[in-house]
Amino acid sequence: MSEVSSTGTLPPVQTFNNHKLSDRIDALPPSAGLWRFIALLSLGGFFELYDLFQTGYISSGLVAENIFHLGSLGVFGVSDQAAFASSTFLGLFLGASLLAPYADRFGRRLTFMCALAWYGGFSLIMAFQHHAEGIIFCRFLVGVGLGIELVTIDTYLTESVPSYLRSKAFAFAFFVQFLSVPAVALMSWWLVPQTILGLTGWRWVVIAGAMCSLVIWFIRKNLPESPRWLAQQGRHQEAHRGVTAMEIRCGKSSTEPAPEQIETGEIIEKKGRFRDIWRPEYRQRTLMLVVMNIFQAIGFFGFGNWLPALLSGKGASITHSLLYAFFITLAYPLGSLICSRYADKIENKWQIVLSSLMTVVFGTLFALQSSPVLLILCGFCITYSNAWLTYSYHAYQTEVFPTFIRARAVGFCYSFSRLSTVFSSIIIGMILQVAGAQGVIAFIVISMLIVMLVIGIFGPKTRGLDPEQV
Repeated sequence: MSEVSSTGTLPPVQTFNNHKLSDRIDALPPSAGLWRFIALLSLGGFFELYDLFQTGYISSGLVAENIFHLGSLGVFGVSDQAAFASSTFLGLFLGASLLAPYADRFGRRLTFMCALAWYGGFSLIMAFQHHAEGIIFCRFLVGVGLGIELVTIDTYLTESVPSYLRSKAFAFAFFVQFLSVPAVALMSWWLVPQTILGLTGWRWVVIAGAMCSLVIWFIRKNLPESPRWLAQQGRHQEAHRGVTAMEIRCGKSSTEPAPEQIETGEIIEKKGRFRDIWRPEYRQRTLMLVVMNIFQAIGFFGFGNWLPALLSGKGASITHSLLYAFFITLAYPLGSLICSRYADKIENKWQIVLSSLMTVVFGTLFALQSSPVLLILCGFCITYSNAWLTYSYHAYQTEVFPTFIRARAVGFCYSFSRLSTVFSSIIIGMILQVAGAQGVIAFIVISMLIVMLVIGIFGPKTRGLDPEQV
């Protein structure tokens, strides 16, 4: 394996005694071509977050058009807004847990291209629905595609960038993806109150995301397949040709070996199965990540969705102003961009622990503030820590599994964060009625403390290691 300097960059001169695929990937320089590749790969994730954060912004338009109704049970026995949000996360759960494993079978590229077309198409169909049932059902199908997409992007990114650059690559990727949050906030602020060409504004917010995702489909269709996945399937010459293309893209002299020099045994050819993620060497990691995903989702969405509502009763009306909301959403991409400066210098497991601790501290302070300035400052810090947590755990959970089960294992573990979100809002609502704001805060803080303990105690170190050797 290539050596990495204390600054996290490759030494000036790299030499290898063989043509191992992993050595060639680790020798890729951090060039503009590599960063363009990472950005292009991340654009699909942009639309997952665009869709997730779209929910709250377009609900008012659905209510104004009398499709959704306030203060009454909807068509599924709960409020239409709750069914709309829950259907999204239920689709994400099914997509990540049941369909993401196809990326191990059919390849990363084909899977995320199909997923991108899937949720772009169903988003477009949703924009022209006129009944709550149709919108909620289409939203569920959109969620299925989104659940596949992000898991596949994470596995592809881990397998295609040098090990010394993985954490920084994830931080930059989430900078690109989190740009969608202020984007959907501004789009909704501008479009939702309007009617254009006979279509109400919320429909244009959805159409904009759907059309852009389909444009990205055409831009990304020439991306190469993951070299590690190709090698896993026994397609070693294709894998090395793929790395050659990446070397050329990065401005590096190609070291492509002759066919007879290719080391076909460097990655053992295996076909992953669900039961493989429960083998003794992976069982603890699977359970660790399932628990982490359940509780990090409570912390992430709990603070984001409930604390403004808890504070509104204390006269903190600033939490409902457009300026405040826009400022807080800007902290998502800014936090990821700032984190990219040190992402590769700290173990990802400790980044998860520290970001969770930061959420605990500033979340508690945020709940206790009444000053607008301190609310904004604490709110920014919470959002910063959420951005920090997001890229670090997405990178980490792809690093702890080998290529042959990576998409299957990550999809299964990650899906529990989506299932958790389906139920956590209901639980928080019940706690709020019984124990008030302090009970909700305690529930969220305990959840993030569980994340810290589980990862801190049971998580293996991964920094700078080949994904097959963790």
